[in-house]
Amino acid sequence: MTNIMKDRPVSTGMAEYRIAQEPFYLPVADEVELFTIAHENKAPVMLKGPTGCGKTRFVTYMAWRLGLPLVTVACHEDLTSSDLVGRYLLDGSATVWQDGPLTMAVRAGGICYLDEIVEARKDTTVVIHPLTDDRRVLPIEKRGEIIEASDAFTLVISYNPGYQTVLKDLKQSTKQRFISLDFDYPPAALETEIITRECGVEESHAVNLRRVAEKFRAMKNRGLDEGASTRLLIYAGMLIRHGVEPRRAIAAAVIDPITDDPEIRKTLKEIVSTIM
Repeated sequence: MTNIMKDRPVSTGMAEYRIAQEPFYLPVADEVELFTIAHENKAPVMLKGPTGCGKTRFVTYMAWRLGLPLVTVACHEDLTSSDLVGRYLLDGSATVWQDGPLTMAVRAGGICYLDEIVEARKDTTVVIHPLTDDRRVLPIEKRGEIIEASDAFTLVISYNPGYQTVLKDLKQSTKQRFISLDFDYPPAALETEIITRECGVEESHAVNLRRVAEKFRAMKNRGLDEGASTRLLIYAGMLIRHGVEPRRAIAAAVIDPITDDPEIRKTLKEIVSTIM
């Protein structure tokens, strides 16, 4: 059987990557304006902040606001450059090129969001460098092709500086290619509103959840690797709204996910008892 190589990319379309409904997002500062300016001027964007503080929700909101498709890649240590760029696949008797998520966004225009970029192998992240300077191109070595990015293309990466180590950090040569937006947990009033809106819990419960989070976050690097994220507070509020006793809801949705240490868990539960 003859193996035929088809020298054309397989188009999957981008309609499925468009955000149909407006995601709920409350701006904290000037992040919406800065992202808009970056997109209009074809500049890549880097989001820095702790887990669960709203980075992914923000990107989703901006994709909807700008009317762009959003292609999200959850980075991990086994992610290869072929996973991003594409590869040849067997299609019956032929070998067909299949674009990867990064290539799809580069060709068609849209946001390619590389979530937790530091988790990817360093030899993989190198492929994004030509897209982050004035060239805005994506070389595809396997095809001997260089793709110029669509005017509507924006590259966005994110990572959590709190988990940086010597082995897991972005090189300065990569960091200095991006406009950086710093994220943190929202101010008290704003986070209370987010919890109330997201899970439909009563405001009094949302206020108490925010107070619990504030105490937990103060223990970061003093028994906790990371504080309670806004996401976990929303989970706790969801349980409360469905009738779960508040202290039990916080234990299941907040305390247990952030620590396995029996003594630390006991301390956190005591904090909850004083507040709730």
